[in-house]
Order: sequence, then C-alpha cells, then structure tokens
Amino acid sequence: MGKGDKKTRRGKIINKTYGNLRPNPRNYKKKKNYSSLLPKKEIKYIN
Repeated sequence: MGKGDKKTRRGKIINKTYGNLRPNPRNYKKKKNYSSLLPKKEIKYIN
C-alpha cells in the first residue's frame, strides 16, 4: 500500500483523484440559505 494504491489517501493524492478517503473540496462549499429572503406565508384558520 503506497503511492500506487488507488484505494489509499496517498495513492489518491498522487493520482489527483477524489473518493471516500479523500473528499472533494468542492463539495464543502457552503450553500446559501435563501429561505429567510422569501416572504412568509400566513396561515388562516377557518372556524
């Protein structure tokens, strides 16, 4: 298990690939929460 092993973290760094051992940093971008910008709907109760 070394630099040529595609299943290890070191092997993924050498091969410039991503996977479970080496997650892709693009997946960690924070998603913006737009729900606070939307108008809030009022619920009317009918008796």
